[in-house]
Amino acid sequence: MKKIILCLLAFAAINNIKAQELKSKIPAASSGQRLEQDFGLGTISVNYYRPNTRGRKIFGNIEPYGLVWRTGANNATVIKVTDTVQVEGHTLLPGAYSLFSIPGPTEWTVIFNKNASQWGAYSYDEKQDLFRFKVKPVKLAAKVETLTIQFADVHEEDCLLQVLWENTCIYLHLKTSVNNRVFANIQEEMKGATKPYYMGAIWCYNHNRNLPQALAWIKEADKASPNAFNLKYWLARLQLKTGDKKAAIASANEGLKLAQAEKSAEYIRMNKEVLHDAGVN
Repeated sequence: MKKIILCLLAFAAINNIKAQELKSKIPAASSGQRLEQDFGLGTISVNYYRPNTRGRKIFGNIEPYGLVWRTGANNATVIKVTDTVQVEGHTLLPGAYSLFSIPGPTEWTVIFNKNASQWGAYSYDEKQDLFRFKVKPVKLAAKVETLTIQFADVHEEDCLLQVLWENTCIYLHLKTSVNNRVFANIQEEMKGATKPYYMGAIWCYNHNRNLPQALAWIKEADKASPNAFNLKYWLARLQLKTGDKKAAIASANEGLKLAQAEKSAEYIRMNKEVLHDAGVN
């Protein structure tokens, strides 16, 4: 009978707690943020919760030195990549991972963990670590009230992932391999019925590689559309870059006339730039 009474009391208590729960939505103490960055041939997304300092000392106090931190609030911060990325020299294959860290006054340990679905660091299991590495924290002059994770200095094959809070910032250097794969893809598409002469040539020009091949491609595109002022411009650019100044001047002059006839201010300006670079003006 005593056990039955205790069970009834527990059941009543649970129902009383449920009755007290709000049915309407209220803002979370730490707001969530989801950000996505195009990188290389894929994307990197970050899902995390953003606590505020609220006048408290954070590192070495609220977040003690030497202990594993979820690098956020609530659920552990999750990073998802759709293409292979190098993080401080470590390989991160496509997938989702939890981001943990161990703050220190002069050095942090950053951890990528294979369990991407966990609350806080309470069930953190070191055996599930994919890799970990050390970084040096940077002292910030201005205080960051709300924990911020952001991408910076984003280029085709490298970028920074920054974690900023209070007066501290850590930088994670991310790298990926793009250019060799892009050129291989262009070459493969050239085997098809529709050949990307124009875009392939521009890509090579912008990356300063395989320029003789790019010149041959843009000549093929120009041959198919001899009155296209954009093609004349890129033909002139590639001729100038490969050392044929005379041909470049001739192509730029043709492109200028075509652009003027179409009243394209942009290509009028750009063809004039080619002539200037070739020493005409």
